[in-house]
Amino acid sequence: MNELVVVSGASTGIGAATAQALAARGYHVLAGVRTESEADTVRADGIEPVTLDITVPEHIEALARRIADDPERRLLRVLVNNAGIEINAPVEVLPLALWREQFEVNLFGHIAVVQKLLPLLRRSRGRIVNISSVGGVAALPVFGAYAGTKFALEAASDSLRREVSAHGVQVVVVQPGGVRTEMAARSGDISLELAAGMSAEHQRLYGGLINATVASNTAFLKRAVPAAKAGAKIARMATTPRPRARYTLGTDAAFVIPLARHLPARLMDGILAMSHRSRNPKPAPAPESAGSPS
Repeated sequence: MNELVVVSGASTGIGAATAQALAARGYHVLAGVRTESEADTVRADGIEPVTLDITVPEHIEALARRIADDPERRLLRVLVNNAGIEINAPVEVLPLALWREQFEVNLFGHIAVVQKLLPLLRRSRGRIVNISSVGGVAALPVFGAYAGTKFALEAASDSLRREVSAHGVQVVVVQPGGVRTEMAARSGDISLELAAGMSAEHQRLYGGLINATVASNTAFLKRAVPAAKAGAKIARMATTPRPRARYTLGTDAAFVIPLARHLPARLMDGILAMSHRSRNPKPAPAPESAGSPS
């Protein structure tokens, strides 16, 4: 194939699986990782780990130089913007610092990479693949910040696609539903940790909702799409000759996204509320003295 591909957030989960699937297709993958131990884990035939925290401008500059100075003069064919974090709590109680952190990684970091690598993609008439989420169309309770970043990425992707299509650059959005990854598994624990630090009043208002959301997501992840299968599908979407503007990934995304787009908002609210009430866990116990983290 003799072409380069960049995958950010490639140390585990969807990113690692996508890097492996693209390498198997003959591409040389520059796999973004943040630590040496992660680099040792992902390094393989066709996969070259590169230090890439997408919130660090120096890392992005170094990546662009690595591509421009490629010793084999290979072109950059695909950029897969996959890096992300997920920290879920009710809008009222999630600290603004954690709102900003998620936007820095899930939106602004990707925009920074796109801005730096677009000249290289124009040269190859290449492709940008933005990994969004079902949360970029349907915002579940407790997922406000994470969904907000994905809604914004969806909008930016639409604008970008319409801006660069005349340059020969394609922009594709992938909307995964539940995928079994370390990030997805950790998100429930993080939500419960944040809940444990809520005030007694916030425990009363949101404890049951948080527990229900975490329980529902934990149960669903047991039957969610494996990361390897998701990565293989993304590799196909990234390399198919005539891609669609958007792809759903997983049966839940294929079901929820059309509902969210076509049902009245209040009806969608009721459907989501019913799914939580069906579990009806008891609220988390309120600590005797805890301040709101907000």
